[in-house]
Amino acid sequence: MADHESIRKLAEALVNELSATGKTVATAESCTGGWIGKAITDIPGSSAVFGYGVVSYANGAKELIIGVQNASLEKHGSVSAQVVGEMAKGTLRLSGADIAVAVSGVAGPSGGTKEKPVGTVWFGWAVRDGSNALVDTTCEYFTGDRELIREASVAYALQGVRERIK
Repeated sequence: MADHESIRKLAEALVNELSATGKTVATAESCTGGWIGKAITDIPGSSAVFGYGVVSYANGAKELIIGVQNASLEKHGSVSAQVVGEMAKGTLRLSGADIAVAVSGVAGPSGGTKEKPVGTVWFGWAVRDGSNALVDTTCEYFTGDRELIREASVAYALQGVRERIK
């Protein structure tokens, strides 16, 4: 599991790598509630690489702000590959960034189901490729209380951006 210091180090490395490559990042967050954006903006100089973050906790916000399709939410639920892919792609489009990361999960302590237990977190990344976006998603299962699940999610999202800017 991650801790606050490891998140700070990941964010610092990410800001440095984005600065060196001249790329920018945007975030679309649900269960992390803006923590990814906070981690990035805690780093001096981050304004050159981060200009846009959306906290879309409610499904209505995912639809209205980011453009997630209601049909995707109805069919797959907010904690799904389809939805985080649409969140990432929509945020990339809105922000003009080079890469966007999206997170939606079940941080607990309640809200889990047999299919999506507490600790289930979906991640989506959209990387600008000319006028298109390359989108990939993955699901991780974290253990611990709400804070630990969210903390691990932030670290995983930051590391995922780092891997995709190379």
